Amino acid sequence: MCNNKFLIMKNIILQLVSLSLLIKPIFGASSNPIYGENGMVVSTSMQASQAGIDILKKGGNAIDAAVAVGFALAVTSSSNGNLGGGGFLVASLIDGNSFTLDHREKAPSSSGRDMFLDDSGAVIPGMSLYSRAGSGVPGTVDGLIRILKDHGSGKITIRQVLAPAIRLAEKGFLLSHYEARQFNAYKSFFERNDAAANIFIRKDNRPWKENDRFIQRDLSKTLKRIAKYGRDGFYTGPVAKMIVEEMKRGNGLISMDDLSNYSSKYRDPVTGYYKGYEVISMGPPSSGGALLINMLNMLEIYGEDSLEWNSSDYVHILTEVERRAYADRAEHMGDPDYWDVPLEMFRSKEYAKHRTTDININRATPSDQVYAGKPKMVMNLLRPLIIQLWISGVML
Repeated sequence: MCNNKFLIMKNIILQLVSLSLLIKPIFGASSNPIYGENGMVVSTSMQASQAGIDILKKGGNAIDAAVAVGFALAVTSSSNGNLGGGGFLVASLIDGNSFTLDHREKAPSSSGRDMFLDDSGAVIPGMSLYSRAGSGVPGTVDGLIRILKDHGSGKITIRQVLAPAIRLAEKGFLLSHYEARQFNAYKSFFERNDAAANIFIRKDNRPWKENDRFIQRDLSKTLKRIAKYGRDGFYTGPVAKMIVEEMKRGNGLISMDDLSNYSSKYRDPVTGYYKGYEVISMGPPSSGGALLINMLNMLEIYGEDSLEWNSSDYVHILTEVERRAYADRAEHMGDPDYWDVPLEMFRSKEYAKHRTTDININRATPSDQVYAGKPKMVMNLLRPLIIQLWISGVML
């Protein structure tokens, strides 16, 4: 609990996942903490963060600000925000209500299990990553608009939350050194697609430089349609038709029905406890939340506090914990609409304790000895606890 004047916000962790560039850490952590009394907005883009701040100053709530940031990121940080991809949203509001929204991409209705295999049954290299057939039905627009309608303050209109993104796309913004470098580094990928090349490669073919102005007028037109017509401005009408036409040009599978039928979905958060703190995160189909809790459980049980921060022993233990978590991820994670995910296994303190028993502080576990655990193991571990609770209840 915090009783001082600083606001400890339980607001929004906005996670937008792109189909395009790999997200990489680019800056070291600052040694100087930043404080705010009435709110704070954090994103990978200064311009997008400012969009969120402006919405808060106009009387919007954290949801309003998060939606403004999400649309602005689609303009200023294409590897972190997008209109053509999807994401997950985790919210913990000041009234104690916590929820998550799954607005990740969905497979087109005509997709199938063998779509990335050749006639011999072998995987076609790169097809799932770089072809139009690998494109999912985008969920970002539906998710952001839905969360605005359901949990926004009601004081901020969709036109207002989209205004910063429209301005940034239409008027442009100055590229940072990193952004210019990334555009140049991915030039060969952009050249594979005429539309991408038209956006991300300069007309004179010169490399991008820091402080070059990056303008996206076609994107601004799409954003204006969304501001005017809501989700229908993207999932029906001219924009949807252009998406389907682009799919057809490259043997993609997304249809008009796929777009119009897309719907984001509220899911139960995954929760756990770490050193007395409640951890609330995204559940499946995201693997991140369950794995986060599983790894925190293992670290807490192992006693990472006894290790010097970022020492070789600390990094070694962290690595061993992550290897075990990811072995379980590969074996047990999936879309809960089609796969029975053993969430209790990932959340269990007893299971985490079992998983740390073969960690050796002096050597790395050989990779061929890092196995996934079994869900039935969790029941065997939990049963004594359940019995003990029952006995305690009888004794009382």
